[in-house]
Amino acid sequence: MNFSPKNKASNITLLISAFVIVSLILWNTNSFFKKFKEEERLRMEIWATAQLELIQSSVDQEQGNLTLKVLGNNTSTPMILVNEEGSIKTHNIAPESASDSTYIQRKIRQFASENEPIHIVQEGELLETLYYGNSEVLNKLKYYPLALLLIIFLFGAVIFFFFKTNKASEQNKLWAGMAKETAHQIGTPLTSLLGWNELLKSEDINPDITKEIEKDIFRLQTITERFSKIGSTPELKEHDIVSETEKAYQYLKRRSSKLVHFDFTSDIEKLPVMLNPPLYNWSIENLVKNGIDAMKGKGNISIQIEHKGQNVHVLVSDTGHGIPKSDFQNIFSPGVTSKKRGWGLGLSLVKRIVEEYHKGKIKVLSSNKEGTIMQISLKANV
Repeated sequence: MNFSPKNKASNITLLISAFVIVSLILWNTNSFFKKFKEEERLRMEIWATAQLELIQSSVDQEQGNLTLKVLGNNTSTPMILVNEEGSIKTHNIAPESASDSTYIQRKIRQFASENEPIHIVQEGELLETLYYGNSEVLNKLKYYPLALLLIIFLFGAVIFFFFKTNKASEQNKLWAGMAKETAHQIGTPLTSLLGWNELLKSEDINPDITKEIEKDIFRLQTITERFSKIGSTPELKEHDIVSETEKAYQYLKRRSSKLVHFDFTSDIEKLPVMLNPPLYNWSIENLVKNGIDAMKGKGNISIQIEHKGQNVHVLVSDTGHGIPKSDFQNIFSPGVTSKKRGWGLGLSLVKRIVEEYHKGKIKVLSSNKEGTIMQISLKANV
């Protein structure tokens, strides 16, 4: 995404325009609601006048067709009529509810709060009081602004997540491109080192030296292979997870400080799992190195393999300072790190390798002041 000043100004203009449009829609809806409410009030006053005529005509004359039509046409507005003696009549209220006195009293209070009651008066004498609520149409209209805001919010959320996902996708492509370019750049001097090492073998040099050089060259080849696989779907083959884990363990043990005590245990001797060894070993190394950093280069690192049902769990434990529970999920996000010098990509890569490539799970099993246990769970190929 391009975040140039020109683009930023356009985004701000678009946001302001959207806010103005939404405000106008809400204002117009509110105005329409008020107007509709006033018209409904007028209809109720006409209905109250017709009711007065009905009361008067019942004494000395027959009621007219207009009065009956006005009284009979209102079939949507709920009404409660209370006369001077306290007798109650209801209109447009379900019969089973109308017979419940508690319900009616509650409705009278509700109607009085929604609309001012209309007093039916004859020659200064109060005959009846009309309590009425909002009609079904008015009630629906009342919630229309909320529905509109919800729709706008959801639409905005969709746009936000679209751009966020798009940005993340672009960043992933950038990192993948950088990783592949790094692998390509390492490849050239690596080929040269292989040639120089062969020349050294032909000279009268201690063979242990060339063996160690070969180990480091192999290590560089492994790193190159790892970087070259980022951004593409790696090939998974059946491998023994015990031996692959032990390889990573032994490599790190030989190259770590003597102040770090390593321990490796497994409740199984061999177990086939669909793996990409370079990437899987990279995950183990990242977890171990994080543990060593948490211990500040001094403490115990333990790798344990457990076979449970169809799954195998690889537990990497350290005796570091621990992780706050609130950060159990955040630590797997790119850029999150507690180190002064760090990019915060290690655990993010581990999560991607384990969950996206190997279809497994990784989580913080436990963490406190005495240390942290990270767990990788993979499906056994049995």
